[in-house]
Amino acid sequence: MKIQGRMFIWLSVFILAVAVVYGVWAKEPVGTTALFMSFGLSIMVGYYLVFTARRVDTGAQDNKDADVADDAGELGFFSPHSWQPLALAAGAAFAFLGVAVGWWLVYISAPLLLVGLFGWVFEYYHGESQNQ
Repeated sequence: MKIQGRMFIWLSVFILAVAVVYGVWAKEPVGTTALFMSFGLSIMVGYYLVFTARRVDTGAQDNKDADVADDAGELGFFSPHSWQPLALAAGAAFAFLGVAVGWWLVYISAPLLLVGLFGWVFEYYHGESQNQ
C-alpha cells in the first residue's frame, strides 16, 4: 500500500504544477479550479493510503522479491445478497435525472436515496445477518 500512496502523492504534485502553469498561462477559471480540485482529491487519497500503510502489515506489492501467489487469499468481505445498492443507484439515477427534467424529481428521489444509503450502511446491524 505504500507504493500506491507514493504514486498518488507524486501525482498530486504533478497536478498542482499543471494547475499553476495552466492558471497563469490560460487565465481560465473553470479549468484552473478543476485542476486544483483534482489536486485536492489526489492528495487526500495519497495521504489516506500512506497513513493506512503505517497501520497494516506489509503487503506483497511492497516487497520487490514477491511472487504473484504471495498476494493470494481473501481480499475482504463483500455482501453476497444485498439489494441496497440497487435502491441507492435508482435514487441517484432519479436525482440526476431531476437536474435535467426538473428539480421536483430530486425531492421525490431523496427518500429513495436515503433508504438505499442507510440500508446499505446498517444492513448488518439488524435482522438475520446481524454480527454477534
